[in-house]
Amino acid sequence: MKAARWLAAGALVALASSGMAAPHYGKTIAESPPPRWPQPVRAPVGAPNILIIMTDDVGFGSASGFGGPVPTPAFDALAKRGLRYNRFHTTAICSPTRASLLTGRYPQNVGIGYPTNWASGYEGYNSVIPKTAGALPRILRDAGYSTAMFGKGHITPEWETGPNGPFDRWPTGLGFDYFYGFLGADTSAFEPALIEGTRPVPVPRDADYHLERDLADKAIDWIAEQRATTPDKPFFAYFAPGAAHAPNHAPPDWMARFKGRFDGGWDVMRAEIVARQKALGVIPGDAKDAPRPETLPRWDTLPANRQRLYARMMEAYAASLAYADHQIGRVIESLKETGADRNTIILYIQGDNGASAEGGMNGKLFEQSSLAGVVENPDDAEARIETIGGPLAYNLNTGGWGWAMNAPFPWSKRYASHFGGIRNGLVIDWPGHIADPGGLRSQFLHVSDLMPTLLEVAGVKAPASIDGIRQQRIDGISAAFTLGDAKAPSRRRTLVTGIAQNLAIYQDGWMASTAPAVTPWDKAPKPMPHPNARRWELYRLDDDFSQSTDLAARDPKRLAAMVRLFWREAPKVGILPIHTSEGQQAGRPDPNRDRREFFYTRPMAQLSEAVAPAIVGRSFRIRAEVETSEAAHGALVAQGGRFGGYALLLDQGRPMFSYVLTPTHTTRIGAPVPLSAGHHVIELDFALDTEKPGSAATVRLIVDGQMVSKGRVPQTFARVVSHSEGFDVGQDLVSPVDPAYTAEKSRFSGVLNRLLISLTR
Repeated sequence: MKAARWLAAGALVALASSGMAAPHYGKTIAESPPPRWPQPVRAPVGAPNILIIMTDDVGFGSASGFGGPVPTPAFDALAKRGLRYNRFHTTAICSPTRASLLTGRYPQNVGIGYPTNWASGYEGYNSVIPKTAGALPRILRDAGYSTAMFGKGHITPEWETGPNGPFDRWPTGLGFDYFYGFLGADTSAFEPALIEGTRPVPVPRDADYHLERDLADKAIDWIAEQRATTPDKPFFAYFAPGAAHAPNHAPPDWMARFKGRFDGGWDVMRAEIVARQKALGVIPGDAKDAPRPETLPRWDTLPANRQRLYARMMEAYAASLAYADHQIGRVIESLKETGADRNTIILYIQGDNGASAEGGMNGKLFEQSSLAGVVENPDDAEARIETIGGPLAYNLNTGGWGWAMNAPFPWSKRYASHFGGIRNGLVIDWPGHIADPGGLRSQFLHVSDLMPTLLEVAGVKAPASIDGIRQQRIDGISAAFTLGDAKAPSRRRTLVTGIAQNLAIYQDGWMASTAPAVTPWDKAPKPMPHPNARRWELYRLDDDFSQSTDLAARDPKRLAAMVRLFWREAPKVGILPIHTSEGQQAGRPDPNRDRREFFYTRPMAQLSEAVAPAIVGRSFRIRAEVETSEAAHGALVAQGGRFGGYALLLDQGRPMFSYVLTPTHTTRIGAPVPLSAGHHVIELDFALDTEKPGSAATVRLIVDGQMVSKGRVPQTFARVVSHSEGFDVGQDLVSPVDPAYTAEKSRFSGVLNRLLISLTR
């Protein structure tokens, strides 16, 4: 009876929450009012479908629609039908832009002041989007939309990425009905580590597989299914490909399209971009190209072998972006098949920040090198030049090309102080709702403005509370007014930006920016200078579109006032304290805090590094109890993959340990003879010389209590084992750590009874 009363009470609550008054039922149907079903929420009449497309690390001057050298016909076609925005701003780096886009708030106001993999313990930087900042997909879903996301997330706290979540800040927890993509900063386009919903999915093994085509296929299928089953319900789709972030991967035929296209170098290319931008009208005809960094060598001073290496890296960057745009074009074209194109507003953002110069002077053959603490020798990259752009490289473009792709602005990704880091090309298309198709808009906008813009055009009001939690103020300002009026004045008068110690404030046509304390080609000083010691620059943007002329010396009073304004506004947007890497470890949530032993009794797949044994900077032991046949093979345990990781395995019956710092820094230690069939205990003792990241280590391989091999690892991981692949037991499922097996044939052929990993401190 008590249970029945609780169920009845629950039914009344459900009716009340649905907006229906609880009816007074009689004892029979005849004595009761007619039945009334709870009805689903319906979107406002005429609400448009919404498609947001955001590429990655694409500078203002990269895509052809904004004068760049990379052909992007899908982007360009939208620009001809819709509008180009040439004063749209991001945050200068990945996670903050994506969080600001989805929440409509400044990134630090939702805890995403840094990329989630470099979060710190300060409130604006802890990577934890609060429940007070309901995201766009949740608001639209509650208003009657179907919602889906494809591609890069990079907004989930790392310690919440394990198989048990919590999932509140995964894409599905933020309001997407469906998610297919990856949670971290990047992944291989040929062997990606992917998630569907909240579970890892097997890596596709099609010989012609490429991630961007896969994402497009999934988006096309989802839209078609949604339109076929609920045609009266609008959808919100967020399509976030990996391009053109490292690794710049493209199919071979797309790589061939760009061979030799960049042999003229970055100086010539940048000049050509600026000329095209003026011809297209995306920058004023009198705009100056911002001065080149003094520390960046001129192309014609480089030796021929380096020119060829750097040109190849740019070819890969261009091919990856062009191929992604081609796949985006397929998604856009598919809207016509369902008739959705007639009422879909499309926002195509070229880049979540400026083009990257993180590769430094030489670029990187393997992005993982810096995470591993390895200084690459460009001679190694030259020896492997033909692998760049393909599955055996994880290449990151050179800084010189990053500078060129951000034309006509100074600096690049990470520099929130300058437009090269924060200004990106935006196109908006909405058939029948744009006053002058093919027009240009120059209102000053920020990525946080897009959420309120879309809510306005959808006829959806931002809720005061979600799940009973009062919502914080939305920082964004709707830009819907720009669709019909090219001459309307900007409604955003102020913008405060800051990533690490690169700071700026914009107000009413003026901008004050900190001069970089370090360039992409230099090591950062330690410690970084106090913010009060930073030199500030001053720009009058109304007649200096490209931020090319520093007026600090001419107008010191205005500069001082702007700097004071920055420090008044900084607390309001959560930027304080100004810092770089401080506070990243102390007290950080850790699912394995104080845990020293890890037991596994069954095969497991792609557990995130957050829940794997934390072996970086620590000695450890592995003990595997197995039943083998002769010539047994496969991985007993593996973490990471071909670009960085470790594995204990059997190779034709021989126990083997493989340690890959990068593909050019590998150690392989193996038993001299294979195991006999039967029960065996295989142990690995990994002893660091000094218990700290990067230390050398002595490795002993032990079988049935007897040491069978011993070796040295001259350098160990500096920060992480792998930022893109997970931890497997009894297999190695994404890319193989060791060449003895392929990922699809990595399953241990014997029986793994028990695996124990012990941390020795």
